[in-house]
Amino acid sequence: MRVEHVELRVIEMELVEPFETSFGREEKRPAIIVSAVSDGVAGWGECVAGSGPWYSYETIQTAWHVLSDYLIPSVLEEDLQTPEELPQRWSRVRGHPMAKAGLESALWDLIATLRRVSLSQLLGGTKDHIESGISIGIQRDVPALLKVIERRLDQGYRRVKLKIKPGWDVEIIKAARERFGEIPLMADANSAYSLKDLPIFQQLDEYGLMMIEQPFSYEDLVDHAELQRQIRTPVCLDESVKSPEDARRALQLGSCRIINIKPGRVGGPSNAKRIHDECLAKRVPVWCGGMLETGIGRAHNVALASLPGFTLPNDLSASDRYYQQDLIEPAFVLHRDGTLRVPTGAGIGVEIVEERLARVTVDQKVYTRGAH
Repeated sequence: MRVEHVELRVIEMELVEPFETSFGREEKRPAIIVSAVSDGVAGWGECVAGSGPWYSYETIQTAWHVLSDYLIPSVLEEDLQTPEELPQRWSRVRGHPMAKAGLESALWDLIATLRRVSLSQLLGGTKDHIESGISIGIQRDVPALLKVIERRLDQGYRRVKLKIKPGWDVEIIKAARERFGEIPLMADANSAYSLKDLPIFQQLDEYGLMMIEQPFSYEDLVDHAELQRQIRTPVCLDESVKSPEDARRALQLGSCRIINIKPGRVGGPSNAKRIHDECLAKRVPVWCGGMLETGIGRAHNVALASLPGFTLPNDLSASDRYYQQDLIEPAFVLHRDGTLRVPTGAGIGVEIVEERLARVTVDQKVYTRGAH
């Protein structure tokens, strides 16, 4: 496949409501939208790097630099047979998985569209619907949190994830259990704790959680393994798994029993699929996490979550969970059974509404073959 040009757009989308984690509070979501064109057909992807280096060292600025100066030239200068060759082609560029994922996902969509198959089919998906869970950020107080949980359960979400941080942990889990009983419930710490906080996790162990996600530092596999040995609740790793190699090490060390696969965090669909395949072979459950994506990134995640190893509810919500008006049509809608439909049209299976995209674009640039 000969890529003729690539376009980058920095966008800024206003969230329906602020989203707070141990990293901080977000009211607007920036992203880089990537489009790649071949034979007059466009493929679309989304780079999920944020405005600051909180979740990851990558930012909008670093991703733009790496995409512009290294990744885009490589696909404009040399034809592409399959997107699965890109991780090796880009191996000289150390790190920067979010930048890589943004461009690679656009190329997966482009190839699927040119072949007139759905992205789910191209990836090896087997489901026509995927289970959806909800991620609930830190609220002003416990009563406010319980109201949000009740509203989300009424909407049909199959699993509730509560963001926790020191001082906002055991109390809220206890309150949720007392109010809602044995609902599928999990906690996400976003690296806010350390092994000295073991007593907190031993207390959380009493509440029958599905999992505790990323309790310790993103660099720490050893202490996660120690924690997993001392509690019954499965540890799920997120930020610690940045590549298929990290996933292999984590499983070998016993650092977790579940992995949250975010394509943006691990370098794109090819690496995400490799992690899925290894976990499937070892009977380790996985689920797909979200990064407040627009409908473009969400469509990619839904296609990935249609693979057979994604056996737990995913952090993939309806479009209106985060945005008043998404960039795509049709928007993703939560069915009453707590599922999202997997698009069956060519590529990501949704249409990008260019007028809406233009309204939220704050910067853009086109890179053309032979002109970079």
